[in-house]
Amino acid sequence: MPVIFVGLAYLLGSIPFGLLIAKIWNIDIRQQGSGNIGATNVLRTLGPGPGAVVFILDFLKGFLAVYLGYWIGGDPLMVLLLGTAAVLGHMYSVFLRFNGGKGAATGLGVLAGIAPGVFLLSVALAACLIGVTRYVSVGSIITPFAAALLMYLYHKPLPYVWVTLIIAVFILIRHLPNIKRLLTGTEKKLGEKG
Repeated sequence: MPVIFVGLAYLLGSIPFGLLIAKIWNIDIRQQGSGNIGATNVLRTLGPGPGAVVFILDFLKGFLAVYLGYWIGGDPLMVLLLGTAAVLGHMYSVFLRFNGGKGAATGLGVLAGIAPGVFLLSVALAACLIGVTRYVSVGSIITPFAAALLMYLYHKPLPYVWVTLIIAVFILIRHLPNIKRLLTGTEKKLGEKG
């Protein structure tokens, strides 16, 4: 039975909202800008409205997966497993031949579900990083590791710390192209077109 719920969380995470929202404008978001299906590329390509919608929908994938875990009994390990499945679904979507987004918004949704206080601090940190550097990728890369550290500092259960750290590593891996562009000075800043 638990495997079914993990599968459902993965399928929820796999829904490519960026691709679906962009199709309203007859655009294949994978052929635009960075080619990513996430909110940042939608923002650059279609503007703040569609970008915000995609961010919220991707966020809700992680948040709802966690609450599915609470709904079926609230076992902390199952909650974490479902949240992780949603993030991995977003990154490696079965609907996109196991390709997908970078996991930042869905990861934030998981964080909001398991540790709201850490989530709020993480959002504040991400906003500061993006505001100072003008690079969304910098906030997306650093914030998950900061969230894992905050989990530890606030004495959250050790599994929460480890799962947050594991998700952070996956997000880092998905951002390797961004890191290369940051190092070569070709990464687009917030507000620049893709």
